[in-house]
Amino acid sequence: MKLAGYIFKLFLPLLLGALVLFCLAFEIVDLFMNMWKYLSNNVPVPVILKILYLYLPKTITFSLPLAILFATCYMLCILSSQNELVAMFASGISYIKAMLPLIIFSLLLSVGYFFFEDKIVVPFYKQYQELKNSSLNIEVDQNNSNVVIRSHDGQIIYKADVYEDGNKQLNNVLLLVRNDDKTLNCIIKANNGLWNEELKRWILSGTVTYRLDENGDLRYSLLNSEIELMFDEPPETFRNNLVDVEAVTVKEGKEYIEYLRRTGLPSSEALSVYYKKYSFPFVIFIVTLLAIGLSGRSRRNVIIISMILSVGASVLFYVLQMVTMLLAKFGFVTPVAGAWFPVIVFFIISLILLRYSKT
Repeated sequence: MKLAGYIFKLFLPLLLGALVLFCLAFEIVDLFMNMWKYLSNNVPVPVILKILYLYLPKTITFSLPLAILFATCYMLCILSSQNELVAMFASGISYIKAMLPLIIFSLLLSVGYFFFEDKIVVPFYKQYQELKNSSLNIEVDQNNSNVVIRSHDGQIIYKADVYEDGNKQLNNVLLLVRNDDKTLNCIIKANNGLWNEELKRWILSGTVTYRLDENGDLRYSLLNSEIELMFDEPPETFRNNLVDVEAVTVKEGKEYIEYLRRTGLPSSEALSVYYKKYSFPFVIFIVTLLAIGLSGRSRRNVIIISMILSVGASVLFYVLQMVTMLLAKFGFVTPVAGAWFPVIVFFIISLILLRYSKT
């Protein structure tokens, strides 16, 4: 316990100091990148300060892996330079046993990182983007035109020129209705469709219905009342629902993926990003293991060499994750593999490094 307390006494001030410096650096970069926009739009200083405040949680998520990597390497280099590691080894304490409290701490920090991202970073970053866009007069595209939606497992296909969210109305509607065996049942054209909140379905007006006759030709027909009851796709489905899963909560991301599946839209990319929300927090655990496993492998310029090796290994982790996420996006690997494969690979590499570390 005394050894763990001594290690954390060295480690925590380094971690907090590095975290503050990296967060400050990200805040300054964001400020200077947008400074000319703030000046040209006469954005008041209090508003700029609020924007920076709302951006702060996001900078913490950027900075924490870097800070823990730096703090771990620097702390181990201090122990090595003062021959304290040698004293521990001479006392019969193995390297892994000495670093075990730090490894457990990084694992708990990874779990905390997930909840911090989901509960704090996402809502703060949403407010940051909204305030920044309104201050800089940036209009976000909310165009709900040329809507195509698949409903009832592909049995009904909606196409509308425009969806008016305020009135919950579809304009110039074309519906393709198929039977259970996916053969054509009918084609319906309507001037508009209005959502009825009591009936929980679309009420079409100005409808013209066509069915196939015995010769395979389209003929005018009457709208079947049973089919009309199937027009119950919720109005929210027709909104401009292009969502960045990485920028929403886990719950919202799951709902968006269900929407994509229900409407027949591609969901591989969104699903891989959704799984990444669970896997990426373990980057803190991975960089800690890498820093512990790679520190002190050179007898000269210990701090510099340890930092270079650790940063290089961490960069390789990020590169591998980018590659696997791209492969998942285009369907070459499953979304789960795209998100978790880099974590598993570098966890195994870290265990090997720890197995053959100094003792």
